[in-house]
Amino acid sequence: MTMTTTAEPNTGSPIANSLTAGRLPASAPWTILGVAIAVAAAVFGVVAIGSGEGFNWGGAILVGALLYIPSIWLFSTLVEGERRAMDRLVTALVTGAFVLAMIPLISLTITVVTFGLSRFDPEFFTFSMRNVTGEGGGALHAIIGTLLMTGTAAIISIPIGIMTSIYLVEYGRGRLAQGITFLVDVMTGIPSIVAGLFAYAVFAIFLGPGVRLGIAGAVALAVLMIPVVVRSSEEMLRLVPNELREAAFALGVPKWLTIVKVVLPTSIAGITTGIMLSIARVIGETAPLLIAAGFTASMNYNLLEGRMQSLPVFVYTQYANQGNPASAYIDRAWAAALTLILIVMALNLIARLVARFFAPKFGR
Repeated sequence: MTMTTTAEPNTGSPIANSLTAGRLPASAPWTILGVAIAVAAAVFGVVAIGSGEGFNWGGAILVGALLYIPSIWLFSTLVEGERRAMDRLVTALVTGAFVLAMIPLISLTITVVTFGLSRFDPEFFTFSMRNVTGEGGGALHAIIGTLLMTGTAAIISIPIGIMTSIYLVEYGRGRLAQGITFLVDVMTGIPSIVAGLFAYAVFAIFLGPGVRLGIAGAVALAVLMIPVVVRSSEEMLRLVPNELREAAFALGVPKWLTIVKVVLPTSIAGITTGIMLSIARVIGETAPLLIAAGFTASMNYNLLEGRMQSLPVFVYTQYANQGNPASAYIDRAWAAALTLILIVMALNLIARLVARFFAPKFGR
């Protein structure tokens, strides 16, 4: 005789699972943000009416964003559970940090473009400041000086930095490599004016005190560029998989040829980015160029003779030594700052094109 049993249905409460809890609507974060900003705006409006001052939109938006963070966490906790609430909280914090970091950048760009366009004319790019005491004049001598000194510094520092990084990654072992790494780290943090004093002292030994040369400014910039190139290139070279090196060695390729044909092409995009970061690091330096290269109002195409002007020094001298009318000097300073930003932007675009052109092609 066979006995059969029938399972009784489970009439208890369902199992609660935080992973399958309810979800806020897709528009909920924006709605909560809008309500938080509206509440903050109402508070700031009452304060503005009571004090008789203007309405502070920036403060209202900032307070509303700060109010949004705990609000989204609270609503998400009540509806979605603690796991998704924590995810939304971290997302809000990261997004807020990104927006906060972008505000100064956007504000700086808008300010420089707004004030710099007033003197963005042909005269500014075709004339120097020779014999100009008021309105008019241009920054051609400063643009030429910046390109010459920065280009010479790049010619000096890029080969030295890349070969040093190759030595540290591919050949360096023991205390010598550790000592080089330590010195590079120390050089990365030295003040820029120290590099200017070093270049001035080196040339003063051979040419006498008081010498100001464009090549001295280039050497000062090279001292600042070398550690940045070394560290960035070293990190990119270490990212190249060892399997690529071992495959080349297995085919009988010498080590130096492996580095040239395999390692460097694989990391060329990152190395190029590091080089552009080093150029952007030094192209806006003022203190070392004031000491080593000085400043002048005339054209100078010769790095080995006489003082040489640069755009950062031009901005400083125009702002610090205002004449009559002062607005002409301020306008030239803003236009030179905008020109410097455009030069850095153009160099970055060129670097991206170079990295894309020389990067290895993995597709078939």
